[in-house]
Amino acid sequence: MTTPAQPRRRTAVLISGRGSNMRALIDAQNDATYPAEIVLVVSNRPDAAGLDVAKAAGVSTRVVDHRDFSDRDAFNLAIDQSLRDEEIDLVCLAGFMRLLT
Repeated sequence: MTTPAQPRRRTAVLISGRGSNMRALIDAQNDATYPAEIVLVVSNRPDAAGLDVAKAAGVSTRVVDHRDFSDRDAFNLAIDQSLRDEEIDLVCLAGFMRLLT
C-alpha cells in the first residue's frame, strides 16, 4: 500500500541578486518528493538578475524595493503583505541581503 503524497508547501524565495540559490531550489522541486512548490520570488532590488531566472521558470515575481519605504518596519510590512497575498506557507531567504524583523 502506498501512502498519499503530502501536499507541497506554497513557498516564496526572497532574493537580492543573481538567484543562484533560488535556481537550485526551483530545480529541486522537479523531484516529486520535494516538499515545496516555489510559487513566488520576491526581490528588494528591481534589477536583480534572479527575477528573470524565476520568470523563465514560470514562477511569479514581485519587487518590494526597500528604497521605496521610509523605514524598515514599512518595508517588512510590505514583504509580509506580499507573502500573505499569495498564501505562502514557507519562506526561503536565498541570498536576500536585508534583515527582516
